[in-house]
Amino acid sequence: MDFLLGMAFAFVAWFLLNYLVAGLYTVDQNERAVKTSFGRAQRLDNVKTLDDPALSATLNKDEQQRYNYPQLRVIPPGGPYFKWPWEKVYKVSVATESINIATDPETPGANRGGTILEAITMDQLNTGLTGQIRFRVSELNLYAYLFGIKTPIVHVMGYFVSVLREKIATFEVPKAAGVSQEQATGLSELSGVSINDIRKNLRALNDSMDRDCKSSVARYGIVLDASLITGIDPPAEVESALAAINTAHNHVSSEISLAQASADQKIVQSKRAVEIETLKAQAEVEPLLALAKQLGELKSIGGAGSLIAYLRNVRLGVFGRTKQVVLENRQHWEGR
Repeated sequence: MDFLLGMAFAFVAWFLLNYLVAGLYTVDQNERAVKTSFGRAQRLDNVKTLDDPALSATLNKDEQQRYNYPQLRVIPPGGPYFKWPWEKVYKVSVATESINIATDPETPGANRGGTILEAITMDQLNTGLTGQIRFRVSELNLYAYLFGIKTPIVHVMGYFVSVLREKIATFEVPKAAGVSQEQATGLSELSGVSINDIRKNLRALNDSMDRDCKSSVARYGIVLDASLITGIDPPAEVESALAAINTAHNHVSSEISLAQASADQKIVQSKRAVEIETLKAQAEVEPLLALAKQLGELKSIGGAGSLIAYLRNVRLGVFGRTKQVVLENRQHWEGR
């Protein structure tokens, strides 16, 4: 009898330890959890990830059909929580992580040991790219991250690298509205070197990558917070030629800038001269206009005789200031 009681007590203790105490769990602050029952994740009724307009807007119609995952019930940080023996808990870190853009999770030795990513430019030059990607798991699409694909980081890295190489191969300098490169710099557009263009516009390249990779949330459940491409290195055999091209380009740009500055200075001086002459002409005209206005008012008040009197007084004033007066002898001319 004691043996049976001991067996029963041992069974109860084993059951409590393995199925009740072991069923308690917690979720850290930087984690989110999803629970499955008999292998099926707990879902929100009739809610898909693409019901969110922000996610569906990043995909085309064909992609929306492929990546329309169910929305899961997410367990927030805290606890302790409880799970039954037939349930399983998947915990995911949502903290932001960083990874080298040259990292190949499946082949660690690729891309020179995960240090430099190679890409072809528009000039058919094989360049080396260095930089990092910041990413985090999105709790808006945990189904894609946990159950949609086997290794999400492999898919995300392949997706990012393919988009980046396409950008490098087709990169063009952003142009201001209505202004061509030739108008802006005085140089023909054919004189540009793609590596130089990329180096000078790394921020524009990174911003473009961020925009084009927004669909990674709907595809793989991973948010690409930022792409930080920091280096563009040309092949060693063209480094000296590229340096010579850059030197010549900088010299021409300097000469163009000096010529533009000189032309702008002359234009400003010409505008000042025109303004000065205009003011002088206005200064000469204003007294005449004022006199004409006064004579008009005098005629309207005193009639035509007042103008004759005004002229006589003006003549007397002029004669009073003269030293010598020459008068015409009309009778002499009339006699002849």
